[in-house]
Amino acid sequence: MNWLQDHPLPIGSYAATFVDWLTENFLFLFDALQAGLDSFVGGILFLLQYPHPLVTVGLFAVFAYLMRRSIPVALLTILGFLLIINLGYWKETTETLALVLAATAVCMVIGVPLGIAAARREWLYAGMRPVLDLMQTIPTFVYLIPALILFGLGMVPGLVATVIFALPSSIRLTRLGIASTPEQLIEAGDAFGATRMQRLFKIEIPYALPQIMAGLTQTIMLSLSMVVIAALVGAPGLGIPVLRALNSINVAKGFEAGLAIVLLAIILDRFFRVDEGGRR
Repeated sequence: MNWLQDHPLPIGSYAATFVDWLTENFLFLFDALQAGLDSFVGGILFLLQYPHPLVTVGLFAVFAYLMRRSIPVALLTILGFLLIINLGYWKETTETLALVLAATAVCMVIGVPLGIAAARREWLYAGMRPVLDLMQTIPTFVYLIPALILFGLGMVPGLVATVIFALPSSIRLTRLGIASTPEQLIEAGDAFGATRMQRLFKIEIPYALPQIMAGLTQTIMLSLSMVVIAALVGAPGLGIPVLRALNSINVAKGFEAGLAIVLLAIILDRFFRVDEGGRR
């Protein structure tokens, strides 16, 4: 036992050396990536903050009705955002929403193609599975350290950490939906002379759409769960008042900021929820 403790494997040193190597050789790439992600999130934030808050709330209510065809959902959206405005957290809510939307977009753009590829190649998913497990189980603070070194303080390291944490759900659920397509449907498509791309877009993706939408909803919820952690690396949003309330033991402020996060989560969940039977 003592021998094992006296001869530890230098895993941490290898990780530090790898991060140093990335910093020395690819800093220009990370700077470009940071600028691109900053512009992306900044564009979303501009669209959310430039109109009057009541105009933005009205647009979200219209979007909610178009997505769900439900007046109660639209009313819930209006009342939820009005309460957030009343509490004085509209600016922080839009910053959090911009981070969540950007992280979700990146996760879906990366996760859906990888999920499709994993569904068609079992060996690929076998190799991806331990990586996906690691991404979701490793403590978030661990990969915040290299994110801070590579991207510095601000929105981008929080976005990167959020993407790492939320990406596996979109990959897994997309893969599950595509892999569960009934063999009879695929054989019918082949019998009618469908190509691989036609079979993918006209059979497999439509059948897997409820699972893909479930992956989208789960990605949004996981991204929201990273709000406070992203605030630790300088990301603006609702995590900032939560941290301030924690540091000052301010129960009232912490409850109000937490309530704003909950309201935002409920509204986004109602937008994209997939009911039983695959209906949105």
